[in-house]
Amino acid sequence: METMKAARFDTETTTMEVTDVPVPVPRPGEALVKVAACGICHSDLGLIEGYIPSPLPAVTPGHEATGHIAALGAPTPGWDEGDPVLMAAGRACGRCADCVRGHPMDDCLNPEIMAFHYDGAWAEYVVVPVAALVKLPREADLVNYAVLADAVSTPYAAITGTARLAAAESVGIWGLGGLGTHAVQIARMLGAAPIIALDPIEETRARALEVGADHAIDPRGEDTVRRIRELTDGRGLDVAIDGVARSATVPQANAALARHGRLVLMGVSPDPVELGREDVFALSGHRVLGHLGYTRRDLERLVRLVHHGRLDLSRSVSEVLPLDRVHDGVRHLAEHEGTPVRIVIRP
Repeated sequence: METMKAARFDTETTTMEVTDVPVPVPRPGEALVKVAACGICHSDLGLIEGYIPSPLPAVTPGHEATGHIAALGAPTPGWDEGDPVLMAAGRACGRCADCVRGHPMDDCLNPEIMAFHYDGAWAEYVVVPVAALVKLPREADLVNYAVLADAVSTPYAAITGTARLAAAESVGIWGLGGLGTHAVQIARMLGAAPIIALDPIEETRARALEVGADHAIDPRGEDTVRRIRELTDGRGLDVAIDGVARSATVPQANAALARHGRLVLMGVSPDPVELGREDVFALSGHRVLGHLGYTRRDLERLVRLVHHGRLDLSRSVSEVLPLDRVHDGVRHLAEHEGTPVRIVIRP
């Protein structure tokens, strides 16, 4: 094949169309992957809506992908054509001080993000670094496993790494879409208690209870912080995970923290946010921690957890669409149609 179908987003006109483009050619250290499935994420909406910019004039979105290796840029020990793979959505810049000194990819000072700095996987084929590949079991459901590469791995890294959640600590999770729903499952798997899920949509609150939350609250209520304190025996939350990072949710999550609690900003939004008076904030000992992404090692651990039945992805994919209906998928997510966890494209 010399050409393939791909969704191309023009960053100047902010328009996207599925069109024919050349099949990319992998260089040494890279693999050409035939895409089996790729999720639609809220950060893809950020690109399309303009508040998460790309430096490129045009780019193919999509960064939650699985597939099979179609070709290698050079013979690579441990990898063969036909291998089923999950793709980490990032690569080292190759130019920063840490890259020049030969540090691991996760130490890069200016990491490049798939679908923003280089083409993503809303396409029939995609080129990625071999270092970003994670091998999947031969029997893996490539549609379900695709969501690991952000919808599951980002909350996993936020909870285990940035928040350092310990068993029996209380956690509140704001926003119960793809990231938040999986954050509930991960917190449950790690032994958090209680788990309090917050979202204005009744259906997503019900879903959070089904996958492991102890309580589900509409955050628009005037007594939300008081209710959280009641549910945590007057202490407040040890950890708050804000998956939407809006001007209303960040101060609410901060106000619900216990002394020395940790607020992790996992979501991305264009909103300016305020945390309140500095003296009150400092006296409480609160920590506010930004979080982005995950490591390849996180993906490897999640693959094992799913493969051995510790993490259930059976309800993670709400809708599967062909590539030529990617616009419908974007609209369904933007409008919360059907309150999706993840919508997946199958090129």
